[in-house]
Amino acid sequence: MTKETSPRTIRLKDYRPPTYLIDTVELDIALDPERTVVISKMKLRPNPGAEKHGALVLDGENLELVSIKLAGTKLQRSDYALTSDTLTLKNVPQKPFTLEITTRINPDANKVLQGLYRSRGVYCSQCEAEGFRRITFFQDRPDVLSVYSCRIEADVKACPILLSNGNLHAKGKLDGGRHFAVWHDPHPKPCYLFAVVGGNFAVLHDTFKTASGRKVDLNIYVEPGKDARAAWAMDSLKRSMRWDETRFGREYDLDVFNIVAVSDFNMGAMENKGLNIFNDRLVLASEDTATDNMFEAIEAVVAHEYFHNWTGNRITCRDWFQLCLKEGLTVYRDQEFSADERSRTVQRIADVRQLKATQFPEDAGPLAHPVRPDSYIEIDNFYTATVYEKGAELVRMIRTIVGVDKFRAGMDLYFDRHDGQAVTIEHFLTCFEETSGHDLEQFKLWYQQPGTPDVVCKLIYDKAKKLATLDVTQVQRDTPGMSKKKPLHIPLKLALIGANGQPMDLKLADGTPVDQGLVHITDRHQSFKFTNITSKPVPSLNGGFSAPINLTFNHDDRDLEFLIQHDNDMFNRWQAVNQLASRTIQSMVAALKDGKRGARGTAYAKTLGAALANPDLDPAYRAELMKLPTQTDIARDIGRNVDPALIFKGVKQLAKQTGTILGDELHELYAKSKPKGAFSADAKSAGRRAQRNAALSLLTARGTDDDLKRLKLHFLKATNMTDEATSLVQIAAIDTEFRDEALDRFFQRWHHDHLVIDTWFAAQAMSPLDGTLDRVKSLTSHPLFSLTAPNKVRALVGNFALQNALQFNRPDG
Repeated sequence: MTKETSPRTIRLKDYRPPTYLIDTVELDIALDPERTVVISKMKLRPNPGAEKHGALVLDGENLELVSIKLAGTKLQRSDYALTSDTLTLKNVPQKPFTLEITTRINPDANKVLQGLYRSRGVYCSQCEAEGFRRITFFQDRPDVLSVYSCRIEADVKACPILLSNGNLHAKGKLDGGRHFAVWHDPHPKPCYLFAVVGGNFAVLHDTFKTASGRKVDLNIYVEPGKDARAAWAMDSLKRSMRWDETRFGREYDLDVFNIVAVSDFNMGAMENKGLNIFNDRLVLASEDTATDNMFEAIEAVVAHEYFHNWTGNRITCRDWFQLCLKEGLTVYRDQEFSADERSRTVQRIADVRQLKATQFPEDAGPLAHPVRPDSYIEIDNFYTATVYEKGAELVRMIRTIVGVDKFRAGMDLYFDRHDGQAVTIEHFLTCFEETSGHDLEQFKLWYQQPGTPDVVCKLIYDKAKKLATLDVTQVQRDTPGMSKKKPLHIPLKLALIGANGQPMDLKLADGTPVDQGLVHITDRHQSFKFTNITSKPVPSLNGGFSAPINLTFNHDDRDLEFLIQHDNDMFNRWQAVNQLASRTIQSMVAALKDGKRGARGTAYAKTLGAALANPDLDPAYRAELMKLPTQTDIARDIGRNVDPALIFKGVKQLAKQTGTILGDELHELYAKSKPKGAFSADAKSAGRRAQRNAALSLLTARGTDDDLKRLKLHFLKATNMTDEATSLVQIAAIDTEFRDEALDRFFQRWHHDHLVIDTWFAAQAMSPLDGTLDRVKSLTSHPLFSLTAPNKVRALVGNFALQNALQFNRPDG
């Protein structure tokens, strides 16, 4: 076996169809901790769409080749070439033929958690993006779609549950204490969607009746004794299935849908056809063990993986450059589901927070890349915020440009035309062009050009002519590997709000009404003239964050205060509060740099107080208004010469001032949001808890003895994990006598639960106190911490690196 060492760059322009197609795959997998045997029987044929045929090259990694049979004849060593990552058959028939390959693999030794591995006694697979080549030799690429059957056998005591894709066709007992199960998936799929699981699980069972009346068996497999904690995931799954039928007309297509929750899993979850595999932190939840954020995350991720059944599975990617076509599109779908299930505005705020926190920095840094990259060395490096979150924003912009009805028509056409195919971005966009009549050729540049556009707006008002002119300039900054970019098609939603607090009817100079306040920016410089504007307006721009842009407009503080009071776009109203807070903190940072104390906090607090007083606000939305920008948000807004220590002081100073000035109002919100009755994870109940904890945070920032006492009681009397975890994180951030006691109490209560104890690690990792770095180092040696357990690394190391700007960026390096 020879070894290939130099990495090879894969380029979109070099794409060629596979030379051979694999119509069916029959797998026989005999599970064993160290010597699992895999027999793969395939039916292949030359691809009529390929340029030429010849040798058959199969991918394979960490496989022990046992034997090969071509058309029933065993091959000799001279008939093939074997390297560390390929198997090449030199002479294959130029007509349909069969190929049988037997290999052995070592699941126990597989610590990268790709392919088939064994952890905590459970056999589990992860094949996306290129893990199937660790199970058997194959054309491991997404445009090879095959019908799979899988026979699994294992020790019945070690693995009483045997699962794979599709429907269960047979099962039975074998000699020697072993048993088998045969699964068949009738829908062609790429190998990255193959899955196999073997282990000992408890199961939560339910059923779902589809729109056409078919019964689907639903099963969630979890660690024994924890099946009750899967109830929320099951409820989320059933709501997802119904929503996809109603919103997109998509019905489930198998007799069974299985979810398996495992502890050691690299990803959050994986959408394997009919057999989703989840990290158990995104399945298991109860009021005692999961926060509202985790309930929401479980709801969203269960929906996301289920929605992949159509956007990713039934229609998949031609190549990995089209990854956003399944991930960005499905993120958009799960965001819409969450918006319908909860508060649409609060969901939009959460989506934009995530986008700005993770994707905007990616676009602004050395790793900036297009939503559809044009090259890669390792595809695993492109599972990024740009592909997922920005990819979702592009789908949202298409809906904005073509309209709700034409968007649905375009999606229907996409599903009907491309079902069972591996497709590209061009296939996707063409469907909307045909159903809407819009030309999306310029819009396609969003998929090709990296970077976040800067859009600079200026409003000129002519009182005599009652004319308001909005001048717009879009700037595409250079990014690594790309300069001289073309202008993008940017859909910009706007409103002009008059002195009476009401939005004005907008008509362009030629009399054309501005439908739904939407203008289309397509040039580098454009002017939009609005007639019959009777008073100087305050513009509300990029309503609902209609485009993922950096928007610049010279709103002064009074304009922001006006928008906070009058803007009908509730996202932009929140944006104005957030912008005013950011401005205030930046002024405090500048003052602290000069050894002074910022003086703008009072104005911000009073404006926030007036906004909170609105009795019509949803508690979840009110909670968002109370959250100050994070230190990372402020650093991004400042841009250069960032001092994390001064930003930390500025945020802390504004929180203390706000808590002091609004003390009575915050205490009233805290008191009236006290839990009543039995716990519920629904949106209304979660919103009340969010409001209460946001008020608690600002009150605690004052730092009085009464505030610390309130925080301590909040922790001690918590009746749910949301309150317990929120207060623990706040206590861990304060140098108080109760700190160690609280951490110890939490540990003693939850050390037996490997999911809940992650909160204990995270609270200490996020603490801004000076001893945090040493504490994190010592915790890496804690008996409950493991560098090979992804959840533990995320909880401790991940939170320290990503959520602790002060201590991660210590001046001493």
